[in-house]
Amino acid sequence: MTTPRTEHLVLPGVLTAEQAAATVAGILRVQREDGAIPWFRGHHLDPWDHVEAAMALDTAGEHTAAERAYDWLARHQNGDGSWYAAYADGAHDDVTDRGRETNFVAYIAVGVWHHYLSTGDDTFLDRMWPTVYAAMEFVLRLQQPGGQIGWRRDDDGTPTADALLTGSSSVYHALRCALAVAEQREEPQPDWELAAGALRHAIRRHPERFLDKDRYSMDWYYPILGGALTGTEAKSRVEEGWDRFVVPGLGVRCVVPNPWVTGGESAELALALWAMGESDRALDILQSIQHLRDEESGLYWTGYVFDDDAIWPRELTTWTAGSLLLAVAALGGHEATCAVFGGEHLPRGLDPDCCP
Repeated sequence: MTTPRTEHLVLPGVLTAEQAAATVAGILRVQREDGAIPWFRGHHLDPWDHVEAAMALDTAGEHTAAERAYDWLARHQNGDGSWYAAYADGAHDDVTDRGRETNFVAYIAVGVWHHYLSTGDDTFLDRMWPTVYAAMEFVLRLQQPGGQIGWRRDDDGTPTADALLTGSSSVYHALRCALAVAEQREEPQPDWELAAGALRHAIRRHPERFLDKDRYSMDWYYPILGGALTGTEAKSRVEEGWDRFVVPGLGVRCVVPNPWVTGGESAELALALWAMGESDRALDILQSIQHLRDEESGLYWTGYVFDDDAIWPRELTTWTAGSLLLAVAALGGHEATCAVFGGEHLPRGLDPDCCP
């Protein structure tokens, strides 16, 4: 284990250098020798959260460990470009959910681009390109005529046409990162540009094309976090949902009206706020969830039921720690994280709103 670089992971009221190093070490302790990063040892791995934790390792300069995580995905990709939704304790041969969820599959593009920007390693990008390409092709086979992305393909091959706003917003972010990878390799993908534009148009203009999950905070902020909504559209959306989802001093509800705040949703909202230019609000949110920190492990409890003053569930998850480190890294000016979530230089796709 190397000594983590923590200068950009220090944030008043959130992390000291020592705490940041402990959080990185906590994720590394969970990572298996083969590179897999489950939620915690004995629980499952899902590909999206695995990538989130790997990205957090890159923010601290743990590039070898992060690369091992991406290599795990490359080795165990299914023939159709997908990964399964859940692997017991990160064991590739012990699949506990054989569905293939599109946002889980797409997210490798975000991680690979983040790792490349963190390291400048062209060899890594070349090696991972076939994996990213196959993953995006799998995902886009489930794109619907309205632009939205069907959220899952069952193990028997049956595709699900129903789309989730959160999942599609995450896919939009991944598509933009995949296009950036393609541009870097000088392998343009015009079909992906068209797909990204149609997807952004659906997210911005056609809420009826998505299942109604308005009770979930992720549906509130993910169109902003994924980069589909920016500027005044993003600010209006945040203001509309703020009092529904934000519990002052405690964090962000996962679902209304449940009295349950979660660290992952709170950190992701902070990252979305930072992307909008509202760093002060982002800092407030991150400071409000420090009651979820477990100082012994350096990790964070998934959530807190404030009506009962109870930590629930009793689990310290790598992805909660990962999301917090990414939000702190953005506020701290980590270049790769700022580029990936700030999105200024990511291709937007050919949006029908902008093109005749």
